[in-house]
Amino acid sequence: MKRVLVLGGYGLIGSEVVAHLLQQGYHVVGHGRSAASSKRASPKIGWLIRDLADMVDVESWGQVLQEFDVVVNCAGALQDGARDDLKAVHVDAILALGKSAAKYGTMLVQISAAGVSENASTEFFRTKAQGDMALLASGAKVIILRPGLVLSPQSYGGTALIRQLAAFPLVQPIALADTPIQTVSVRDVAIAVERAIAGDLPDHAVLELVEEKPNSLSDVVEAHRKWLGFSKASILISMPNWVLRIAAGVSDALGWLGWRSPLRSTAVEVLKDGVLGDALPYHMLGGKVSNLDETLASFPNGAEHRLKARLSWFVPVGIGVLSAFWLLSGLVGLVSLSGAAEVLTRVGWPAWAAKVSVVFWAIVDLVLGAAVLYRPWVRMALIGMLATSLIYIVSASVVTPSLWLDPLGPLMKLLPICLAISLMFPLLEDR
Repeated sequence: MKRVLVLGGYGLIGSEVVAHLLQQGYHVVGHGRSAASSKRASPKIGWLIRDLADMVDVESWGQVLQEFDVVVNCAGALQDGARDDLKAVHVDAILALGKSAAKYGTMLVQISAAGVSENASTEFFRTKAQGDMALLASGAKVIILRPGLVLSPQSYGGTALIRQLAAFPLVQPIALADTPIQTVSVRDVAIAVERAIAGDLPDHAVLELVEEKPNSLSDVVEAHRKWLGFSKASILISMPNWVLRIAAGVSDALGWLGWRSPLRSTAVEVLKDGVLGDALPYHMLGGKVSNLDETLASFPNGAEHRLKARLSWFVPVGIGVLSAFWLLSGLVGLVSLSGAAEVLTRVGWPAWAAKVSVVFWAIVDLVLGAAVLYRPWVRMALIGMLATSLIYIVSASVVTPSLWLDPLGPLMKLLPICLAISLMFPLLEDR
């Protein structure tokens, strides 16, 4: 029984690789940087909880590799941001891994990407290519798999973006509609990994895992629309490139706040270039990659998939609306200090105490409105919003119960706000 460590074990590809290797009888340990996400993804296996960006020296890998026969690297990041460092994850850590694997005789299976090149248009492809070259030159036994656009029953990354587009009601907005795309099922990637470990693929092979014929991006979206059970769009709206550039710029800015939007500039550049590879070498080695229709037909499809596709629009809009609501609430409290304090002075509060209370809660609103925009703080910010809303409702009911009858309904409006906040918690789960 071979002992296998899967880096990025709860990611889109990693989770499928873990499940498939377990079914084939391997002893599997996952790797990830979030203990909560790890246990949620696969609670039955052991996990190594470490940030790959911190594992950039040979010694740190030596302590790990003594326990394993094979390491499968499914870890990666799309773009530099608050949570990701491409050079550290794709190059530095992989260089150290290769050197250590050569020393301990550990086999490596590297999940790269179709189209990587040291002269590519994106830092993602360039750093991936550098990592591939470092492994090939390390002296370790290495097999490199380069999948095309990976489709999965899970909704994450590129899969999530396509489903989000496919869920748009009535009309179909799309940019770069004619871009050629070769897809691959995540299950076919996991099978290729198992074939590599079993010795069915030659050492130092570099194989692209793609379907035989490409589809246009519009065809890929339309196929997902049909698979999800949504009606065919009555109108196709071609979005101009400048709209795409603005969306990518906003997504890049949000990336530095910790939000991993699939529409960042790297993804846009990849789409512009197309996602293409050579299917023949893997096919000549007995490998099979399902085409787009076969892949989608193999995936389970239920109401939960349609619901998540539709609700994917709610997350960015919901966070933006909540932030604006709390920021404006705080600003209005400070700008209209006297008027806001008058609500309390009418029921007997001293003027100074009323103003202090208004200023305090206005600052709380401003802090929560800003904090919810930063991804690492979003959960605590939402808890703070929910707690603050309940404090407002309870305290106002005791001190100023007449507000329940106010024609503008300031307390009534807090009830749907609390509902919206509560809905955000399950929708914000990464995996």
